[in-house]
Amino acid sequence: MTFPTRSPISLFARGPIGLLAAILMILSPHLAGAAVFSPQTMTLDNGMQVVLVENHRAPVVTHMVWYKVGSADETEGVSGIAHFLEHLMFKGTKDIAPGDFSKIVARNGGNDNAFTSWDYTGYFQNIARDRLEMVMKMEADRMQNLQLTDDVVLPERDVIIEERRSRIDNNPGALLGEQMRAALYMAHPYGRSIIGWLNEMETLGTDDALAFYHKWYAPNNAILVVAGDITMDQLKPLAEKYYGAIPAGDVATRHRVKEPTQHAPRKVTLTDPRVGQASMSRYYLAPSYNSENADQAASLEVLSEILGSGTTSRFFRSLVVDQSIATSAGTFYDPVAVDLASFGLYAVPRDGVELADLEKAVDAEIAKVAENGVTEEELARAKQKLLDSAVFARDSLSAAARTLGEALAVGLTVDQVESWPDRINAVTIEQVNAAAKSVFDDKRSVTGWLQPPEGGPVSGMPTAPVTGEQEVH
Repeated sequence: MTFPTRSPISLFARGPIGLLAAILMILSPHLAGAAVFSPQTMTLDNGMQVVLVENHRAPVVTHMVWYKVGSADETEGVSGIAHFLEHLMFKGTKDIAPGDFSKIVARNGGNDNAFTSWDYTGYFQNIARDRLEMVMKMEADRMQNLQLTDDVVLPERDVIIEERRSRIDNNPGALLGEQMRAALYMAHPYGRSIIGWLNEMETLGTDDALAFYHKWYAPNNAILVVAGDITMDQLKPLAEKYYGAIPAGDVATRHRVKEPTQHAPRKVTLTDPRVGQASMSRYYLAPSYNSENADQAASLEVLSEILGSGTTSRFFRSLVVDQSIATSAGTFYDPVAVDLASFGLYAVPRDGVELADLEKAVDAEIAKVAENGVTEEELARAKQKLLDSAVFARDSLSAAARTLGEALAVGLTVDQVESWPDRINAVTIEQVNAAAKSVFDDKRSVTGWLQPPEGGPVSGMPTAPVTGEQEVH
């Protein structure tokens, strides 16, 4: 996952392994039980949570504000408003002219961005320690003093519409992923496009943006996360001065419909002349750390590592190396969500291999793990890789801030973040095998085929398999 220096940015989905799972994998087994990031926390009088991770290796800081609202919290008929407001937050207050926020940060040697997902919206700056107060003042200013008129809103609506066209409508893989997700969640708003459905985006206006802003953007619905060269004794007075002075708002309550019982598998096939390489993918409904059966989440993280992470994984060795039926194959699972999650897989066929034959081979691998389970050797290796794979994340300012911010924004706790290595270490082979039997339920799945028309692609445009990783910049 990247956060380009261009602003603003929107994050359509977390990466194949998931932000928390990818970044928290940082402790060797002999450090299990130790702290991960050792954050310090406090809560301002207005209800805003403040989290600090000290890192004094360089005189810089990452400053992030996370709002506990995303596209899944939008009212029916106004899809895309969360992402649209993210753009509009750069359009100025009475003290900062439209577009000047990022220019000021850049002139002071920093970079900034923002991102939107189904469950949260975030804004961040990376900047020198002695400029932290400046960005805190500006961020607090737009938390309460955003000024919007049709003169800035309507042109920006054209920007997000063009963004959709270039990032989604012009990308067959992204289109298929969007359609698959809409089919996977029959009632839950996780099936909604984060950037929005075009016909609804075209009707978004100033009143919609301001209503969403006043409904959700308040300090008691936000989390401040700072990582870097600062202590809590230094941060606390700044947080109280700028964010603590903002009155708490009457924040709306998240209302999410419950996904109904699903009785049949679904299939989505997208045939497009722009497809340069056919692929197949599949999503299964799966538990998150917040949902029913949350105790399976850690086991599913281990399962995903065993089945589809890297060239030593089961899927890759069987489909790519042994059978020579695919050129790549893998899995992805992200358990960090307010509600349900999804467990996914993908495979790209070798030349001359039909998607139907590839899907049969994938099904055979799934049946094998569901019936026979995994081995102790696979379990040990996967747990070791999970605990070792991101050991250097501790050295990254943004890794700590992003991981803690995302976790807290979806309702997890600091303790849950800090205890992640212990949960992975505690996973047993029986738990992994039970989780596999549970998650690989065809009735709760969507399979996607991405293919060129007969005769091959017109443009030869390369198309990545659908892995759930979609970003709009």
